Order: sequence, then structure tokens, then C-alpha cells
Amino acid sequence: MPLDVVEILAQLVRIPSVNPMGKEVEGPEFFEHAVTAHLEQLAHSRGWACERQTVAPLRDNLLISLPGEIPPQDGGELLMWDAHQDTVPIEGMSIPPFEPNIADGKLYGRGACDIKGGLATMLAALARIAELPQRGRPTIVLACTVNEEHGYSGARALTELWATGKSQLLPRRPDGIVVLEPTSLDVVVAHKGVSRWRCHTHGTAAHSSNPAAGVNAIYAMARVLDVLEIYANEIAPTLAEHPLVGQPTLSVGTIRGGISVNTVPDQCTIEIDRRVLPGEDPLAAQEAVITFLNEEVHESVRHSHERPFIHSGGLSEAHNGALARRLALAARKHGASGQLIGVPYGTNGSMYSPLAVPTVVFGPGSIAQAHTADEWVELAQLEAAVNILVEFGASRGE
Repeated sequence: MPLDVVEILAQLVRIPSVNPMGKEVEGPEFFEHAVTAHLEQLAHSRGWACERQTVAPLRDNLLISLPGEIPPQDGGELLMWDAHQDTVPIEGMSIPPFEPNIADGKLYGRGACDIKGGLATMLAALARIAELPQRGRPTIVLACTVNEEHGYSGARALTELWATGKSQLLPRRPDGIVVLEPTSLDVVVAHKGVSRWRCHTHGTAAHSSNPAAGVNAIYAMARVLDVLEIYANEIAPTLAEHPLVGQPTLSVGTIRGGISVNTVPDQCTIEIDRRVLPGEDPLAAQEAVITFLNEEVHESVRHSHERPFIHSGGLSEAHNGALARRLALAARKHGASGQLIGVPYGTNGSMYSPLAVPTVVFGPGSIAQAHTADEWVELAQLEAAVNILVEFGASRGE
């Protein structure tokens, strides 16, 4: 029996799975555990084999498998479709985040676009493929991963699972991976990676009535920021250029310092985002920035750097040509443009591509609607994505 992709999406939006983004939090709306339980129940109701992999407390990857004609252990094709279960936080939303609303051909709610729409799409596609003859069909494993929005730890754990051979459903490295993300039904063959880390400046606390008795860490950070702005505008764009994703970038996203207005601050912290090109080493990229700061900032400015809390090397087009063409052909058969494109943002594909596993990114919705105050996805794109995945997954690749 088919699954209604819109109804599945509505069910998923109703179940909060907010990523705390590294913060200490409490409450039922945080982490993916409730969505995981719902997906597991759905899989069992369809007779699909499923398997959990605990990544962290309240955070389990869930694998769901539909066998093909030839088992992967015997040389049969093994495809993995990945969609993450978590969403970004809900602060600032202009609509009820967990009350799916359909209007003007769109479904609204947190995660509707990123990426519960894609999660619903691959479930609905698997249900349709299950009704087709098994002959000529690949084995398809749905990987419902955790913590994509803040570190890719779910995807990283998944690679360890197949590498160790501990999984019954993912007994070896997949032959191809489709990462579900909002791409407007185009096929992403390359995207940037990232290195994100914290930089601290150090001073000496004093009473603000006598600021000369202290060393102001916020003033020191201002000098660091001046140098980082030079690096962002004059250095990073000259390092290299990729034909599909453009140039490396650097941005400072947060700043925190001081304990009160009447105290000279002894510490200030910023978070730095350095986007790297496919194949660029994210740790080496961080070191280059630190070296530039050491050369350009006066020695009196005491600053230190943590190791990156997120680092990934991006998605390379080096190994995914045949897979991308196969998916693009299916997309064009069902009315999508199916262009092969590059994008500047990152995905779980960053964890799979460096292992030379053919990996592409594809899905319903536009990245312009991801993370927004009134997040939505077009219902027509959901339906089209189901048709495309059925076309793509119903028979083995050449």
C-alpha cells in the first residue's frame, strides 16, 4: 500500500526534533528520539527491517532496508539514501513550528523544507518500490541520521558502522549515496566543506573606574577582527577557485565577552567559519588563518584558538559522475530540470565523499526556505521527488 508523502511530512513536522546546536538544554522538543521512534514504528508496520545505531543520548541513527534481487554480500548493488532527523531551533519563527499548515500548495512548519520533506519523500518512494518486482532491483537502505545541523556526528558514525561490518543492513560500503537536502530537484555534485572554531583574546580584569589598571580583551578582539576582515576580503578569495562552488570564504558569526559594564573584560570569544573547497584540508585552512593572525596582529594582543568543533572537507565531484547522471536522467523524466550543480553550503555528503563513495545531494524544496521564520515546501515538489526516487531506485545502475 502506498504512503501519502504529504501526510507523512505532516506527521514528522508535528514531532519536534530540535537540534540544541551545542547548548545545554532540557525539554521534549530537543534531540531526535521522538522522530526516531515514529520512524521505527512506521518501518515495522510495513514489514521493513530496521536497525538503530546510538550516536549520543537520545540520538540514534535509524537504518531501514528494502532488499534487492541480489544481496549486497553477493555483489548486488547497495544504494543508501540519507536524510537527517534534526531541525534547526525555532526561535524567531512567525508560524507555529510544530503545527503543519497547508496553504497555497505549500506545507508550512519547522523542518518542512530542511529536511523532513526529503525524509517523507524517501519513505514514500520506498513504499512504492516495495510493490514493484524484486527482480533487477538494488538493495536500498534509508539512513535517518542525527545531528546534521551541528557537526555531522550521525553521518560520521554511520561510516564507522559499515567499516566495522557490525551492521546487518549496511554490511559494506554503499555503491552510491543520495543525501536528501533541498536542491529544487537539481543534483548537487559538489559543495563546500567547513572549519569552525573559537578564538579567544585574553586580558586582565579591573574596575571600570580605573580601566588603565586592566587589559581590555574586547579591545584586543577588535584588533583581531580587523585582521580577520582583511583575510576574508583580500586573502581567502585569492587562494583558489572551484568551477562549481566558487572561492573559499571566512566569516565571524558570534562574539561574547565581559561580565558587566563596570568591569574591564578579561576574555572575549568569537566563532570563526572558514568554508573550504572540495578537497581542501579544513584543519590546514584553520592553521593558515592562525598563522596570518600571528603575523599581522601586534604581539601585545594575546589570543588563542581551539581546535575546530566542526570540520569537513566538502563534497567532490571526482567520484560521482555516473551516479549523478543516473539521478539527473530520472529527474528529467519527471519534469525537473535535473541540472548538475555545485552549492556553497555543506551536508552529510562531507562525511561520505572523502571515502571515495559516489555521493550526490538531491531533494524537494529550495535552500532559500531552509531555516526561515515561515519555513515551507511546495507539495508539487514533494510528489515529483517521490516519482524521481522511484524511477531512480527501481532498477540497478548500469
